[in-house]
Amino acid sequence: MEERDREELFSKRIRAGKRTYFFDVKSTRSQDYYITITESRRHQKDDGFVYEKHKMFLYKEDFDKFMDGLKEAVDHVKTELMPDVDFTQFNRDEDEFGGTDLKWE
Repeated sequence: MEERDREELFSKRIRAGKRTYFFDVKSTRSQDYYITITESRRHQKDDGFVYEKHKMFLYKEDFDKFMDGLKEAVDHVKTELMPDVDFTQFNRDEDEFGGTDLKWE
């Protein structure tokens, strides 16, 4: 297989203050697909900025379990721990801030 077969097939960037999240769809040599989720955080250094990155790999057999678990955790915070918070106040216009927020229905 050529290296281009494992390049990113789709990429979504979400800016969130000093953090940026990347959701990248990639393929394996056998044409299977997976997602990498990367958190990049900017830190001030003496001579400028440095970026600290953390990456996780999400494989197709875990897509549904991951989404179910994430949705359940977010819903718990919204309904049980912070029911009085209007979370729509955190939604930002993509053009204004250069990124989008994650939204669940």
